Amino acid sequence: MRRLNMILIAVAVVVACGRGQEDGLSESAYEVCQAKEHQGEACPDSLTCVAGKVKKGQFFSNLMTDLGMTAQEAYDLTQACDTVFDVRSLRVGNAYKAYYDEDESGSEMLVKVVYDRDRSSQIIFDCIPPYEVSLFEKPVTVESRYAEVTITTSLWNDMLDAGVSPLLIVDLSDIYAWTVDFFALQKGDRFKVLYDERICDGEVIAIDTVRYALFTHDSQELPMVMYNQHDGGNIWWNEKGESMRKAFLKAPLKYSRISSGFSYARRHPVTRKVRPHTGVDYAAPKGTPVMSIGDGVVTSKKYEGAGGNTVRIRHNSVYSTAYLHLSGYAKGLKVGQRVRQGEVIGYVGSTGRSTGPHLDFRVWKNGTPINPLKMDSPPAEPLKKENMPAFEKAAAACRARIDTIQARSAAAVLFERL
Repeated sequence: MRRLNMILIAVAVVVACGRGQEDGLSESAYEVCQAKEHQGEACPDSLTCVAGKVKKGQFFSNLMTDLGMTAQEAYDLTQACDTVFDVRSLRVGNAYKAYYDEDESGSEMLVKVVYDRDRSSQIIFDCIPPYEVSLFEKPVTVESRYAEVTITTSLWNDMLDAGVSPLLIVDLSDIYAWTVDFFALQKGDRFKVLYDERICDGEVIAIDTVRYALFTHDSQELPMVMYNQHDGGNIWWNEKGESMRKAFLKAPLKYSRISSGFSYARRHPVTRKVRPHTGVDYAAPKGTPVMSIGDGVVTSKKYEGAGGNTVRIRHNSVYSTAYLHLSGYAKGLKVGQRVRQGEVIGYVGSTGRSTGPHLDFRVWKNGTPINPLKMDSPPAEPLKKENMPAFEKAAAACRARIDTIQARSAAAVLFERL
């Protein structure tokens, strides 16, 4: 039986994807093949390829039997996975390619399967004895980037228009979650960001590190500096060396809009009566995850009439919060359970007295309702004093780099006008 080596299958073979359709090797693949033959390794001149994606309800064993292995062969291959691949981590929707060759009788036989574990790595399964499983990692480069975006419509749209990866938006919203309410960004707000991207196959697969950011809102500048003091804790700081992570999140969910604010005289959309609304309504699709804004203990989880399905959390002796109109609760959530900041406790719904899917979010300070949008939150543990000189040096280097980039950009514009 002729066999194809792992690198050839993962990188260089160009085949037609579809059972029964074959094509020759590309020139580069042929050169790789020839080199392997000089090392005493046999290599076929063509294979048949079948491409597909893992289906819902499909496990590793039945995927392999569907591709042509017997149940015993699939089991033996599973045993060969060892520490290379956990077969339970097979993910619905991930792509694979199955490669077939012909045996001496002319029958088609599964030779290898290449499974895309993620965007930068593949698992290679040798499907004929002796079974082997190996990891192939694609080359990944890290490239420095600078982005400057002014809000005209929305952070998402304006960043995309500026050619910035949407992945950066997620990172910025996480870093500034305790400082900036991303649901209340205004026209004219601006971000300047120094960051690193991870690139694979010419595509951005991740934001490696956000090194410096400056958010300007209402003429107020909110800088952020990345500095790792290698204690396993926070790495994001403001210019004073205070942690960007604070006691509470600014909002309990992502990707929504404020549909109703805090008021002591709001006309209820259902009853039409003027009554206090001591919370903030976030309109969002049904099923949107709702997070606890801080560490705390669940004091109540039940249906509360007009409030519908509600979760109440006591964070400390001063603050408590409530999350109303939920469509359901997080799996396993119990009264008396301790939850962590950012932990999902339920999902947006329209239970109780409601005109549509939204979260009614409420905060109490010393038993008195307060406006969640105006709640102050003390910073977490500050930077260690002995690290301040190195931190300030890192911040100054980032600012100097931005100044250089902006100066070069201005010079380029001037040159174009001449």
